[in-house]
Amino acid sequence: MIGWAVDLFHTVEELITELSQNPWFFAILFAVALLDSVIPIVPSEFSVIAGGVSAGAGTLIDDRPVLSIVLVILCGALGAYAGDSLAYWIGNRSDRVLKRIFFRGEKGNDRLFATGEQIRKRGGMLLITARFIPGGRTAMTFSCGLTGQPFLSWFTKWDLLATSLWASYAGLLGYFAASAIENQTTALWLAFGFALGVTLLIEIIRWAFERLRGGSESEAAAGA
Repeated sequence: MIGWAVDLFHTVEELITELSQNPWFFAILFAVALLDSVIPIVPSEFSVIAGGVSAGAGTLIDDRPVLSIVLVILCGALGAYAGDSLAYWIGNRSDRVLKRIFFRGEKGNDRLFATGEQIRKRGGMLLITARFIPGGRTAMTFSCGLTGQPFLSWFTKWDLLATSLWASYAGLLGYFAASAIENQTTALWLAFGFALGVTLLIEIIRWAFERLRGGSESEAAAGA
């Protein structure tokens, strides 16, 4: 088991070094971030952190840094925005089919209306928070399209902010980890572990908030 973990670390280290010298890395980063917004199993956050690690390590070719942290963040953010927009339009264009399947009848319509109202009231912050939760960002952007939220005037504004914050956080996390720790593999896994911890903390806070809010609403209904 230990030998397998050591081999995995060496493989990851070689992969990072190879990618950091590959001019196609930015295109790969963009594509991975795009796909992760639609297919949550694609590791986009890991890829952006890896790009930040390579940029922070200062890998050189002809005495020049291969990766720019600014381009790592930019490609990650634009790829994520493109993927979120795709998820939005999938939800928006398939609304009739989904409404017939999942939101039939009066109760289904009420549930869909309530979802739309929640997004309209707290959607901006929900969109930003969901961006840091794998799977949550796909569900949120899909729901924005399904409930017909304005794309240009509302969704684009908030989603560009969300993806910029997400890519900056992941890229700079890897960048500063590599600047502080000489070994790239160690820096990568420490940065990724920290990111997982933050994601878990966000989920715990969200769960606690929803539970507290649900309890307050129940007490108000009982009082009424």
